[in-house]
Amino acid sequence: MERQFSELEKRLIDGFQHDFPLHPRPYRVIAQRLGVEEETVIELLAELQAAGVISRIGAVLEPHRAGYSTLAAMQVPAPLLPQIAAFVSAYPEVTHNYEREHRLNLWFVIAAPSRGRVAAILSDIEYRTGLAVLDLPLLEAFHLDLGFPVQWN
Repeated sequence: MERQFSELEKRLIDGFQHDFPLHPRPYRVIAQRLGVEEETVIELLAELQAAGVISRIGAVLEPHRAGYSTLAAMQVPAPLLPQIAAFVSAYPEVTHNYEREHRLNLWFVIAAPSRGRVAAILSDIEYRTGLAVLDLPLLEAFHLDLGFPVQWN
């Protein structure tokens, strides 16, 4: 069954992909703009995240402006993929991971305070899984607009 979104959910999802409030209480600012309580916004975002509608809430910064990040890939035996993906995602520095139809079937991004911390995480993942990790550091930055209007039925 396809999920039906309320008007408030639609306004929240579409309205704050850009220009997220830079404020000590950003959810209060969003709530004021939407005409609801701050707690309502926080609860709704938590529900949308738990349902897999949104994956994360946070700033997208220019690469290496605040810390260091890298793209990494692994070749994981298919039966172990869910377990290894969950293990990798348990690192707080892993922003997301995804499966690809390729020999390198698990891809993920790590963002940490320093290149050294990223290297330590990659090394730990290799050591603890027994699988090689391919580090694919950024060579040239491109600006991608990660916000997009959702097509509502």
